Amino acid sequence: MLKLSLLLLCALASFLSVSAKAGPRLSGGQLYKFGYSTEVQLDRERGTAGGAAGYRISSSVGISLAWRGPAGPDDQLLRVTISDVEIETATPRPDKDNIFLDTPTQKILGTANLAALERPFLVHLKLGKVRGLYSYQDELSAIRNLKRGVAGLLQLQLTSGKRQEVDASGRCMVEYTVGKDRVTRVKAVDTCRTLEKGFSTHSQVLGVSQRSSSVTEFTLEDGFIKSAVSEETHVLSVNVRRTAATKVVSRQSLTLLSKEEGPQAAAGEDVLAVVQSLDSEFVAITVLPERVKTKCKTCPTLWDHWRAVHTQFEPERLSKATSSRHFLSLLHTVRKSSKEDILAVMKNCSKTALPQVVDTVTSAQTPASLDAVLSFLNFSDARGLVLQERFLYACGFASHPTEDMLHALLALWKGHIGSTEIRESVMIIMGALVRKLCQKGGCELPTVQEVKQLMLAGPGGAEEEEQVQMYLLALKNAMLPEAIPLLTHFSESEVGAFSIIAITALQRYHSSLITAEVKETLNRVYHQTRRIYEKNVRAAAADVILSCEPSYMAVQNLLLSIGHLPHEMNKYMLSKVHDILHFQMPASTMVRRVMKDMISHNYDRFSKVGSSSAYSGFMARAEDITSTYSLDILYSGSGILRRSNMNIHAFSQGAHLHGLQVAIEAQGLEGMIGAMADEGEEDLESFAGMSAVLLDVQLRPVTFFKGYSDLMSKMFSLSGDPMSVVKGLILLTDHSQVLRLQSGLKASVEFQGGLAIDISGGMEFSLWYRESKTSVNNRGALVVVGSVAVDMDLMRAAVEVSFETEASLDFITTVQFSEYPFLVCMQMDKATFPLRYDHTTLTCLLREFVTKEESLWSGKSFASHRGRKERIPGSEFPLHQENSNMCKRVFEASW
Repeated sequence: MLKLSLLLLCALASFLSVSAKAGPRLSGGQLYKFGYSTEVQLDRERGTAGGAAGYRISSSVGISLAWRGPAGPDDQLLRVTISDVEIETATPRPDKDNIFLDTPTQKILGTANLAALERPFLVHLKLGKVRGLYSYQDELSAIRNLKRGVAGLLQLQLTSGKRQEVDASGRCMVEYTVGKDRVTRVKAVDTCRTLEKGFSTHSQVLGVSQRSSSVTEFTLEDGFIKSAVSEETHVLSVNVRRTAATKVVSRQSLTLLSKEEGPQAAAGEDVLAVVQSLDSEFVAITVLPERVKTKCKTCPTLWDHWRAVHTQFEPERLSKATSSRHFLSLLHTVRKSSKEDILAVMKNCSKTALPQVVDTVTSAQTPASLDAVLSFLNFSDARGLVLQERFLYACGFASHPTEDMLHALLALWKGHIGSTEIRESVMIIMGALVRKLCQKGGCELPTVQEVKQLMLAGPGGAEEEEQVQMYLLALKNAMLPEAIPLLTHFSESEVGAFSIIAITALQRYHSSLITAEVKETLNRVYHQTRRIYEKNVRAAAADVILSCEPSYMAVQNLLLSIGHLPHEMNKYMLSKVHDILHFQMPASTMVRRVMKDMISHNYDRFSKVGSSSAYSGFMARAEDITSTYSLDILYSGSGILRRSNMNIHAFSQGAHLHGLQVAIEAQGLEGMIGAMADEGEEDLESFAGMSAVLLDVQLRPVTFFKGYSDLMSKMFSLSGDPMSVVKGLILLTDHSQVLRLQSGLKASVEFQGGLAIDISGGMEFSLWYRESKTSVNNRGALVVVGSVAVDMDLMRAAVEVSFETEASLDFITTVQFSEYPFLVCMQMDKATFPLRYDHTTLTCLLREFVTKEESLWSGKSFASHRGRKERIPGSEFPLHQENSNMCKRVFEASW
């Protein structure tokens, strides 16, 4: 009996100890008077002259115990009253710039809103957690959220540890550290969940990074809060340029000023009954803030906006940064517009601007914009090819595609499409959408499953070569792991085009997915174990072998093959080995190890000559991003271009983006100069074409000519203007989210990056001058804009950061076959605008801007604009010394 009594006493003592530390407790019959303030500041991460944009709200707060539950002292209903509200700027400003000066709070908030803010509300606090809030009907959401912000500072745990809490920030994990009369609460902001759903670009390289922190320091006195000071910070930056970053700082402060006699607590068994007894007009409101859309009072209609900027969407403006900037601004308006308003613009704009409008409407990615563009375009009419393809490409580049977008393309595929080229593009772009949806966890969506089965079954059931290529290109975009066996099978196809697509598709997969079986197949292709393959197929197989953690034996066999390959392929493989060594690629260590063997590495093998080459280099090496380029050129034995491949890759924070690939292929042209074709290429049909990958999306290839008769008919036109591969407006970066601050304020975040781009390519062939020339021309203008706004509907503060630049990149290969060996010169030229010349050094200016705004609903506003220009030294893209020597001979000969 004594032991049982002791156990009960210990259990009771333990319970009382835990109970004593559960949460803060008010004394009945007392009124606690606090001074309260909350402020928000918006600026660049490193700050700017003139200080941040924002405002501070100060008030008195009275708290008293309205009811204590019979279950225990930690079940409390608190009556909270806000009074003496004042609003001022958060940053000292000159009087002429201070919109809050001489503006009373009643005028800023409005009489009714101020009265609603100062009406009491109730907080149900149980075991230190806010379990319920009670206020009045028909209050403005912004007013309720300010009350939620005050209630959040009363939530407190008096034992160290982690737990989940709900406040104005959302549902978050927090960690408490308890000391003597002091408690620290650290909120894991990245765990907070709210009702708002944002979105972001699927590519991390083009995306936005966020760093956040939230810390609240409490001091206690007589079991209740003496002071609470909270600060939370959010920094959002563009990955490709970290200086383009915004910073949100939100602070709260609650300080006990005095205690005095207050109202007595009510009696009752049930909290809801007590609430009604205190005031029958009280209604329960959620602890989580409501989802509210802020209406823009000064935003123009879509038609008015279009009329103001329509000239910037004409084709001749596409190389200018202003075009990209207006594209982003119009995009925002389209996202808020109805289907009817969008159709009105599309039906009444000029024919030359219409393709750019299609880009903008499709990039908006709202249900209304998708319905509008599908209603406007007639896919059964082959004459609308340009607009239809612009729509499809914009879908392929979509930043956050939905199942509805994929379902719309699938419906097009099942319907009547007037153009064969558009039908091919629909399938190819569906592959890109499948990949993006799978990356976001949507691989099991019904439409995704249907399209996956369609792509996987397509190559085996297609009867025409063009259809097989179409399905393989779609699978190349989709990058489905289950497609690897199918792609491996087509790597050994007798049709060179199938092999090239399948092998280059395998190269896009992570090396961990390239199994031993795949590597064996690629080795069979390269070493021609079963049949003779075209040089470009073998070269592609070698590229994949060397990029996927090759074994000692695989590398050794590749090196031993040099000297037994066709003339130009010997030189290509030598250049590829040297490129791997000098550029420190993943295979560099293994290649060096194999080259210690003199049988693999000897003078005879490594002294082969020719014009083919492979070279890689850095376009940019910065803390934010690393960009590389590579140029691979493979010629036939007669010196005519077989394949030219230019790649640009970007790397940021461990993520990779295949920014651009332009591959030009030619075959079957030896007969034009009376030369002999290489082994395995004697019966190839005359052909020249171009294929492009842009932003990880494989586009539909473009054919210059196919067949000898087509070649003859286009011979003279080949020396004309380059053929367009892709042209238009692309939404690169697209990030939208809502930051629910602990104070009850809401910060809306928008980051968009727009690219106006024009990629074209051409091939000139002159029998008279015995010269051929291929060119790839890239023109682009990039604008990235990031903004954060805290809008209460009654007052608003915002900051916007942006940067812009314009650039061009040309790659030209000239071959002179008037003598043997042929003269080959590769030129890669970059020009960036605006430009300034300082002696012989080419430099460019990158423009950056910061805009800060504050405004009141009464009409008073303040804005500051600052900008700077950063001079960047012009960059050179080196190639191997042999190319430089050859170019000198080519251009000396031309004179």
